[in-house]
Formats: sequence, C-alpha cells, structure tokens
Amino acid sequence: MSSPTDKPIIFAPKTYQYEKGSLVEEEVSADPIEQFTEWFKEAQADPEEKIPESVAFSTARLPSGRVSCRVVLFKELDHRGFMIFSNFDTSKKEQDLATNKYSAITFFWKNLQRQVRVEGITEFVGHKTSSEYYQTRPRGSKIGAYASLQSSVLEHGRGELEERIQKYEDEFKDTPDDKIPCPEKWGGVRIVPLEIEFWQGRKSRLHDRITYRRESEDAEWKIFRLAP
Repeated sequence: MSSPTDKPIIFAPKTYQYEKGSLVEEEVSADPIEQFTEWFKEAQADPEEKIPESVAFSTARLPSGRVSCRVVLFKELDHRGFMIFSNFDTSKKEQDLATNKYSAITFFWKNLQRQVRVEGITEFVGHKTSSEYYQTRPRGSKIGAYASLQSSVLEHGRGELEERIQKYEDEFKDTPDDKIPCPEKWGGVRIVPLEIEFWQGRKSRLHDRITYRRESEDAEWKIFRLAP
C-alpha cells in the first residue's frame, strides 16, 4: 500500500463547470452510429474543436492485464465500427491485441463539453482497406510507415531513425507518391462496438450519460441512462 503524500507535486483544484447542454432519452437516435455521426459532425463544425478526430485508444495485454493507452486519429466509420490506422508489427498495440481482442476508444470535445466512449471487439480490416487509406497520406508519412519500427528501442538515438528514413527515401526516389505500396506491417483496425456511451457535461458534475449496450455484434442495442 502506498503512503499518503505530504506535499503533492501538483494540486489542481480549479473548478470548471459544464453548462452548455443536456442529453435526454427522447432526443437521441435509436441507433448509436447515427447518434455518433450527428455529434461528430457538430464537433467538426465547431471552430474551437481543432482535432475532433483525436481519440484515446486503450488496449490491454493478457495475462498481466497491463493497460496501454495512446492518442491516435479516428479515420473511418462504417456499419461495423470505428477504424484507426497505424503500425501493427512491433507496436504495443499489436502485442496487446495478440492476447486480447477487446479495446476502447474515447473522444473528448472540450468546447462542446461532450465525450463518447466506445468499447468493443478489435478486428483487422485487411490489406485492401488499409491500402486505400494509405494512399491518402502525404509522401513523408508513407516513407515514415516503412522507416519506423514503432515502439522498438532506438539504440543509437534519433540518428538511427533518420538513417532508416533516408534508406526508404532512396528506395522510393523514382516512385510516384500514389505508387508507394502500403507496407504489410501497417494497416487498420476496426473497433466493433459492444457499448457506446454519450456523455454531456452538466453543472455540479451531475452529467448526463446515455449508453447503448449489446451482448454481441449481431444483437439489438439497448439504451440506458447511467448515474453521473
């Protein structure tokens, strides 16, 4: 058991009130994907929400149960779920998902005082879908996907990475941007939701929380209000 802290390094007691909106059952869609689409479009339209697609992506490794979380960018939504794209060869994400198919993503839109949590089953989307998205990336990001052995230790510092970048810049120097192939180690995953919670901040921390839950990806959604 840890001992109490005599003097905290940081103490942040400033009170922030949430007073911009409310969320009631009668106003939400019966389909959480439709409800998310509405909220996401509102976040995109808000000039104060600079990166509305940023999400915290959480995975956990078994049998230890150790959790990893990182901020990534949400890129696509289809009828099955939410997609992100990244390195899935040497990364912690890959190692976690190899032992545990469950993951979660969390959106937070500060100005709108809203949060969306998604929990579900993670599946790889396949090389075709990954390649289609990969071709929308700028050239430097394409080269970076080849050069970076994500999460591996750089024994010789940043210079080691720069050497690998130069290696692939040389390799693809005569290749047009739209012809650089998507690496096999790089691609997308889809979080197929089992629960989607919509959170609207309210005064005195008495927030509105409405969640959609189902037991499997083929089951019907059920809607519940949660205590704040």
